[in-house]
Amino acid sequence: MIRIGIVGIGFMGMTHFEGARQVKGAKVAAIATRDPKKLAGDWTGIQGNFGPRGGHVDLGKIKRYADYRDLLADTDIDLVDICLPCDQHEKVVLESLAAGKHTLVEKSIALDIKAADRMVAAAKKAGKLLMVAHVLPFFPEFKFAAECIRGGKYGKLRAAHFRRVISKPDWSPDMADLAKTGGPGVDPHIHDTHFIGYVCGVPRQVHSRGILERGYAQYLTTQYLFDDPELTVSCVSGGIAAPGLAFAHGFEIYLEKATLLYEYNTLAGQPVLNRPLTLLTADGKAIQPALKGGTRWCAAFTAELQVAVDGVRTGKEPSLLSGRLARDALKLCLLEAKSVATGKAVNVR
Repeated sequence: MIRIGIVGIGFMGMTHFEGARQVKGAKVAAIATRDPKKLAGDWTGIQGNFGPRGGHVDLGKIKRYADYRDLLADTDIDLVDICLPCDQHEKVVLESLAAGKHTLVEKSIALDIKAADRMVAAAKKAGKLLMVAHVLPFFPEFKFAAECIRGGKYGKLRAAHFRRVISKPDWSPDMADLAKTGGPGVDPHIHDTHFIGYVCGVPRQVHSRGILERGYAQYLTTQYLFDDPELTVSCVSGGIAAPGLAFAHGFEIYLEKATLLYEYNTLAGQPVLNRPLTLLTADGKAIQPALKGGTRWCAAFTAELQVAVDGVRTGKEPSLLSGRLARDALKLCLLEAKSVATGKAVNVR
């Protein structure tokens, strides 16, 4: 049984806690938070831009620490799951690795490339796994798309366009603080750069237009330029939508022998599936593929945590949770902001 210790009980910490309930061969054995109400099981103050609000949680069988360093020192914990604001990731990850713990950290891996590099290097030195919780490839629609692109069933990828838009993230003071998140041009946009890096590889250049605030990207439209001059990949992402559009994501993916379409929004607090995943084939058919995955609101996080737990069990780094892939995703986000600032395409490699 892999015993998980969660550091940080905000919306992501709550989501990981709920997601872990159905992970096979693992359980949450401890949590750490400075908030005495949360330590007592009162999570009613927690909310995010999807899923339910927090409620009252029975923590009777779970160790509770007001100081995360006590959790890191707990010899019963096999995997430390860090769900703190991004500006705290490097410090706590380095301490976790130094304590000899396999470590999972929420995206974004860090807020600057040098910090990400130090984290990856520290994991290698400690001989422990550093995994970064990029959940998007575990959502059934994106998992299906990745399998189509990487598997080649419908030929090679010709073009793709991704969309990820939120309103101002004021459901949490930490999420609303640009210095703690890097702004919408990092979180949530890093979901897209991670997925693009996973299915397409690292581009040669990025060329972006957008809106900057205090140097942080609030809205971006980006072309990713690859060695293949015909491969056309773009993305729109930002956090300037009116409050009624709390969240939106989707894609158009053009393969040689098929097209994939998907669009989801949260409008006025209600989930709206504008276009379910649709596969358009070369013979003119429009198919809605049967998707694998649970029906719980946190099912994708359960799948993500299962992969992390299996990584700890085998000692092998899961490719989807790779620290280096997460580092490359951060680099793209930061270079896109640089492209907006300079008005020019920016070299990635």
